[in-house]
Amino acid sequence: MSAAGRTVEVEIDRLSGWVHRFGARHGDLSVDLAADNEAAERLVITAADGAGASIAVPYGPLPASSSRDADALVHALHRHVDRTRTVGVLLVRRGGWAAGVVHDGRLVSAAVGSGYVQGRTKAGGWSQQRYARRRQQQAQQVYRRATDGAVEVLLPHRNTLDALVTGGDRTGVATVLGDPRLGGLAGLVESRFLAVADPRRTVLDDVVRRLRTVVVTLDDLA
Repeated sequence: MSAAGRTVEVEIDRLSGWVHRFGARHGDLSVDLAADNEAAERLVITAADGAGASIAVPYGPLPASSSRDADALVHALHRHVDRTRTVGVLLVRRGGWAAGVVHDGRLVSAAVGSGYVQGRTKAGGWSQQRYARRRQQQAQQVYRRATDGAVEVLLPHRNTLDALVTGGDRTGVATVLGDPRLGGLAGLVESRFLAVADPRRTVLDDVVRRLRTVVVTLDDLA
């Protein structure tokens, strides 16, 4: 597969059709199951004309299979993503945060909060340093509220969570998950990190939908 060009999210129910259309555009497909340096699996698809696509496998590895048939592996991926599971969601940005628990595609527990971090200033010298300190203090306040919200929503489900999907601001998410009360969730964090707007309930609802999508990376020939 040549250099990556762009990524798209494809709903799992539409993936089979997407793969068939990819083959119609680029010719016969070969597919393989590979793992990256973090052991995250992906379906690597190569077309007759050299175009390639890589489909990240969420929620752990696919069930063992010796098949290298594109339809069979895509079908296996569909069954895997569609399986009933309980997924935690943690979204953190300086403008807000959201935590939720999703069971079988339904949001069963959630909390959302807003935040405020002062905009950057063009002033220099001491004024710039003062604004920077104030911005940092405001961000830490948002992160503390996000941590308390995550503890309230996620911890009661800790023993039943199959995965934790995160998104927003990596520094904010890392700060929240660095709280000792949430230490047991570290091993559940999915490698996929979601780009989201400032978390609001509508943003959280959209993430619930996105839990049934897969990320497809297309190379520069696709």
